[in-house]
Amino acid sequence: MAESTFAVSPSRGERARDVRRGVWLEYATVGWNLAEAAVSVAAGVAAGSVALVGFGADSLVEVSSGAVLLWRLRAEARDAGRRERVERRALRLVGVCFLALAAYVAFEAIASLARHEAPEASAVGICVAALSLVVMPLLARAKRRVAARLGSRALASDSRQTDLCAYLSAILLGGLALNALLGWWWADPAAALLMTPLIVREGFEALRGETCCGGGCH
Repeated sequence: MAESTFAVSPSRGERARDVRRGVWLEYATVGWNLAEAAVSVAAGVAAGSVALVGFGADSLVEVSSGAVLLWRLRAEARDAGRRERVERRALRLVGVCFLALAAYVAFEAIASLARHEAPEASAVGICVAALSLVVMPLLARAKRRVAARLGSRALASDSRQTDLCAYLSAILLGGLALNALLGWWWADPAAALLMTPLIVREGFEALRGETCCGGGCH
């Protein structure tokens, strides 16, 4: 998970380099998640998998979060004096993205359980979840390093969202595997429900979070 403290503020030149690193990391996140969302949603609809569609929706939320962070980092690159203001707004927008996703996933999972909808096995979904388990932790670790150097709680929160994507991948992989191997139809919506508390917690943490600027966090 994200570090609880932030590094001492770097020099202006070092900070500019870290901002550029953050921008490229967010571009990488957005690109990966766009592809992941397209494949996951298509495979989830084809298989009738709530967890897989929910995972694709999470990827789209991650795209939204990445866009927010790109706005935040580019705003600082253009005008460092706006840093604190855009930091607060970015953090709140990331939190709203989390909570919207939680509501969607919970509703769809409960509806699927109530209707006793049995999803088909999805080899594509299993492959996507497995790949995400490799890619997401690497991106999250890189974001945390940059967030610590910039003193950006918004970027740190975004890195936790990337971590969350890895956790959701593990839950999704378990649900899809149980359904494919044992025919446990309920494992898919149950996996989706297991995602919800994690998403809600991160959303409220982002909404309550305070900005970090200069040398520390408050």
